[in-house]
Amino acid sequence: MKKLFTFSLLGLFLLSFVCSPGFSQDAKKLLDQVINATGGRKEMEAIKDTTFSGTLDLVQMGYSGTFTFYHKEPNMLRQDMELMGAAFTALAFDGETGWTVNPQTGAIDDLPESAQEDAKNEALGFGNSCMLYPEKYGITFADKGKEMIKGKEYFLLEMTFENGDTSLFYIDPGTFLPYKMMSTTLNEMGIEVEQESIVGTYKKVNGLNFAHSVTIYQDGEKFGSIVVDEVKFNSGLEDSFFKKQ
Repeated sequence: MKKLFTFSLLGLFLLSFVCSPGFSQDAKKLLDQVINATGGRKEMEAIKDTTFSGTLDLVQMGYSGTFTFYHKEPNMLRQDMELMGAAFTALAFDGETGWTVNPQTGAIDDLPESAQEDAKNEALGFGNSCMLYPEKYGITFADKGKEMIKGKEYFLLEMTFENGDTSLFYIDPGTFLPYKMMSTTLNEMGIEVEQESIVGTYKKVNGLNFAHSVTIYQDGEKFGSIVVDEVKFNSGLEDSFFKKQ
């Protein structure tokens, strides 16, 4: 899945919220197991907005700092960062339009037309509404068999958005939680690379398993890592918070 150079990988935290109106019986069964492992349909359905924050270390860029990620159902998101003393909004999507803040000038700009679809997919794919109401969003989910990694066999699930963008998720057969995500993304130079995001730690928050650390590789080289320090659900985020100021 080609995405903006932001926190695309953070969608991994709520993989179980992706949906599929046309998946096979095997894929549906596996998805149900992931939902149960995450905390259950009832608990997920109760989530109206999500906020989490922590630290990041972008090894290849030589940057470290903090981030806060906000999401409101069904398709609003905002990703705020502080890097090298500069605080800015790396990406936001208000349900219709994506925008960003230039960390050097402070200028607030709409995303280029070529990036709007990516922002839309990221905002939708992170939430749980697409799983609860799949007929609305046209996302498909396919069983891609199994793959052995270091002597352990993982289930493979592929998510495809309406525009054809895809991501491949590896599901741990012991926990039925996501172990990693593979996708095609754009690096900071705008070059297409293969990105691998591996979950290190899960912790329960209000009854839901939530990933608290992720290590990211691009074309096999370590790109960076993030650690989540705090997670909040249902903070009452307003729609206006996601709109360009």
